Amino acid sequence: MDSRQLMVSPATALTLIWGGAVAASGLAIVAAPQPLSVGVPLIAHLTGMLAGYGVTVMLALMSRAPALERGVGADRLARWHATGGRAIVFLMLTHGGTATVAWAVRQGMGLWSAFVEVMRMPGLIAATAATLIFVLIGVISARSMRRKVRYETWHALHLLTYLAVALSFAHELAGPDLAGHRLAQVFWSLLYTASFGLVLRYRVLAPILLAWRHQLRIDHIRTEGKGVASIILRGRHLDELNAQPGQFFRFRFLSRTTWLSSHPFSLSAPPHSEFLRITVKAIGDGTQLIHSLRPGTRVIAAGPYGAMTAARRQAHGVLLIAGGIGITPMRALFETLPPTAGRITLLYRASSAEEVLFREELQQIAWHRNAHLIFLVGRSADPANAMTARNLTHMVPDLTTRDVYICASPKFAAAVRTALTEAGLPGRRLHQEEFIF
Repeated sequence: MDSRQLMVSPATALTLIWGGAVAASGLAIVAAPQPLSVGVPLIAHLTGMLAGYGVTVMLALMSRAPALERGVGADRLARWHATGGRAIVFLMLTHGGTATVAWAVRQGMGLWSAFVEVMRMPGLIAATAATLIFVLIGVISARSMRRKVRYETWHALHLLTYLAVALSFAHELAGPDLAGHRLAQVFWSLLYTASFGLVLRYRVLAPILLAWRHQLRIDHIRTEGKGVASIILRGRHLDELNAQPGQFFRFRFLSRTTWLSSHPFSLSAPPHSEFLRITVKAIGDGTQLIHSLRPGTRVIAAGPYGAMTAARRQAHGVLLIAGGIGITPMRALFETLPPTAGRITLLYRASSAEEVLFREELQQIAWHRNAHLIFLVGRSADPANAMTARNLTHMVPDLTTRDVYICASPKFAAAVRTALTEAGLPGRRLHQEEFIF
């Protein structure tokens, strides 16, 4: 099998993650005070080792390794990363508190005196700084805060994660769980090396190599609607990317105002050996700047990523559901799903006729492919536009026998998922990826 097509399934990934957690817990138990008893010292050892191990898992999950992106899916990886991040912050804070309490009890001193002594131990000041950085990142990643923070700010602050990991590593090697255990220290170092190696390989080197090989530039920008524009990118050897309809890239536009951050955009047309097309809605400062870029601007594209492709099909028949700008990957799939996919229906929801993108393209595709195209346009308060099991089964009577792909806003997608479940669609035939930060 081509190494570029290797995939790690969600079940395999979870098995590896939990297996590593059990191994890390075993190291903590071995290093804990003997005879072993359940108490504050054991909690301090367990939480410390699990937090250190969890950091390596988080690095691997967001390394953009193709095997994980294709097998697990970008949206599921992001959810795991968010859940794991909260767990790691909790483990770190618990470790710091219980370690201080355990030292105070052991030395027969007050908590403040114990804290001062603990901070004098090797690597503790750096580890404390790392913990504070992780807490900061956890706070800005909370759902209530993300709405108030620009994507570019959120992305820049997340880069501090690598500094935090570096600051905490010395404490982990010098801590009581690993100090004096040469084999365990070597294993721990290799674990961190492998995690950082994945990040370096796929988040740093891969985009640079791809940029050099494919020489992507903006060819031209075409307005598609109010606040929406298609960016047509010209490059070399683009067939070597092996991109599939339904996938996305992370694009970094190398202009003075946009080079600091990358954005995930799905392909809005099937990939070509010389061109790629993405369609961008101006919903923030960064995307508005992209609309104003000039032809000739160099572009770095990392990818392709995502698992929402035709290869996910299990049934005979496909229903594509798009909401707003979510039409971009659905439009590419609508054109390219193979004849073996069976009956194909595209349901496109938009608030107004002006917001319907690619209307003529979609109509031509539907005519050439003898596919069914449904435009659901108007106010969401209109009962006819509601995403209910009754409405969906009325529009697509056999939907429970099809594969269903969704790309829409989180709120709309949640309503669709609920309706499909109530209609009786098996969960294994529902395919979705959300690209939110």
